[in-house]
Amino acid sequence: MPLRLIFMGTPDFAVPTLVEIVGRGHEVAAVYTRAPKPAGRGMELQPSPVEREARRFGIPVLTPKSLRGAEAVADFRAHKADAAVVVAYGLILPVPILEAVPLGCFNLHASLLPRWRGAAPINRAIMAGDAETGVCVMKMAEGLDTGPVAMAEHVPIGADMTAGDLHDVLARCGADLMVRALDMLERGSLQLTPQPDEGVTYAAKIDKNETRIDWARPWKAVHDHCGGLSPFPGAWFELPGGGRIKALRTTRGEGSGAPGTVLDDRLTVACREGAVRITQVQRAGKQPMKAEEFLRGARLVPGTRLS
Repeated sequence: MPLRLIFMGTPDFAVPTLVEIVGRGHEVAAVYTRAPKPAGRGMELQPSPVEREARRFGIPVLTPKSLRGAEAVADFRAHKADAAVVVAYGLILPVPILEAVPLGCFNLHASLLPRWRGAAPINRAIMAGDAETGVCVMKMAEGLDTGPVAMAEHVPIGADMTAGDLHDVLARCGADLMVRALDMLERGSLQLTPQPDEGVTYAAKIDKNETRIDWARPWKAVHDHCGGLSPFPGAWFELPGGGRIKALRTTRGEGSGAPGTVLDDRLTVACREGAVRITQVQRAGKQPMKAEEFLRGARLVPGTRLS
């Protein structure tokens, strides 16, 4: 028998999982997501990506500001779901909610737990220079990403992969992993393994104060910093005379010099050790562009110092 589920998610990352769950024939009784937010020039209310997809399927959508209190728990129970699936929802699920469905609440997390618990696992894995990451299906418990893991899928991080690239890969892998876990849950064969106490790291939210590029770091650290913050919020440098430029894509460059010095006509910039070549940039308020297109207007000659 297909499961009757509550789906809880908000951003683009969660959409493939919702689509896969519906496609596999599970019944989604309700979708919980964050309330629409004003966006764009007209600041019109924009529904979340998950809400848009849920409406396309004709699934009822709820956008509570909180899940605390007896009324929220009663409303949750009233869906008479077997389990809940949670993917980047954005609200804390209190214990009474976790206990309100018979089979439990299952979260798709974008790391190999217990590494990178928390808010920004995709960004932090790249910024730390990890060679691989992955996705986990975890049965939720009280605490931040502390529950036992049901299934995991390992994903290598490519040499020049950005957070945006990795986000898309993990979203697809995660959708497949979740439906496989649900199939096993439906059959009563899903095994749960407690997370080890060793190897726990936390993926703190990205702070705007850590987005500026520090050319005094080794090239690999600068490269990973740029990739881990791309496309948003974006690692940036400043042109001589002012003007912030985001470095959205970089690769290993050739040459050496004083940190921050432009080394050639291909936007290769010296770091403390080695150099990075910036291949894609973005000016404030503009679309991303290739470095060669940017250089036609910027005229950054070798020897220019970036800050």
